[in-house]
Amino acid sequence: MPRADFYLIAKDRFKAEPLRLVCELARKAHDAGLFTLVLARDAAQAEQIDDLLWDMGDDVYVPHQLAGADVDEEEAAVLIASPDVDAPLRPLVINLRDAAVDGAFDRVLEVVPADESARGPLRERWKQYQARGLELKKYDM
Repeated sequence: MPRADFYLIAKDRFKAEPLRLVCELARKAHDAGLFTLVLARDAAQAEQIDDLLWDMGDDVYVPHQLAGADVDEEEAAVLIASPDVDAPLRPLVINLRDAAVDGAFDRVLEVVPADESARGPLRERWKQYQARGLELKKYDM
């Protein structure tokens, strides 16, 4: 059964840099051998995630690529897609966009902002995934 995991930003280091949490989730997915698609909100955010994945520490390497032309599926364990690029879904999707993910996947990860006033769309998304029969889990990060 497909699953939706909601990660609530609680720790100060993730409040300061929410995209660090995205990179941690991508690293864990890669360590587990899961091909991952990150759905970035826009091209600037996609670039930012790309840069942060290079900056995970000397002993950490997460093979990743921006989606678009010349994607080497073998090399890009983590694929980062901005909305203007049509990238095929992967078993694991990290969703940073405003809409719920449609299509076939095993798990979707939703990052919930620390700011209470920004959580409304994610509550809606929770209900949408619930209505589609996904198993739902929530984690404080």
